[in-house]
Amino acid sequence: MDDPKQPTWNVSPSLRRHARELRKKSTEAERLMWGELRDKRLNGFSFKRQVPIGPYIADFACHAKKLVVELDGGQHFSDDGERSDAARTAAIEARGFRVIRFSNHEVMTNRAGVLQSIADVLAARVLTPTLSRKRERERAKRAAKPRSDAGAANDQGDE
Repeated sequence: MDDPKQPTWNVSPSLRRHARELRKKSTEAERLMWGELRDKRLNGFSFKRQVPIGPYIADFACHAKKLVVELDGGQHFSDDGERSDAARTAAIEARGFRVIRFSNHEVMTNRAGVLQSIADVLAARVLTPTLSRKRERERAKRAAKPRSDAGAANDQGDE
């Protein structure tokens, strides 16, 4: 499997071409959802469509909140499709993203509900900013130091 620490934008030219083809051949549900997510229309969050992430291409991704939105057609509801989706979700989540899924039918019949669900996940998704390597080493050193008894006694408070 690919290295989960590898940047998401470092993808092969063939995968990039495949993503471009998928953008040209999007389903009706994907076109409707893209109309709602593009140009920061959903609470000011920027989404991209057909985004290569590792060996997969996510339907929609918000990099700022590390959120992937997948739209599933009928083929996803077979046993093989569900196993494949579980492996795909695990690989994408290993790269720090959260994956949420909706059926094409949900998008077509309850678009407002789907958008509200996405907005709720975006609002709840608080990301910790990454530290520089130097600051990470300093934090690790502080965490590795044993605490003194006096400091531990102060943490107890007055009882």
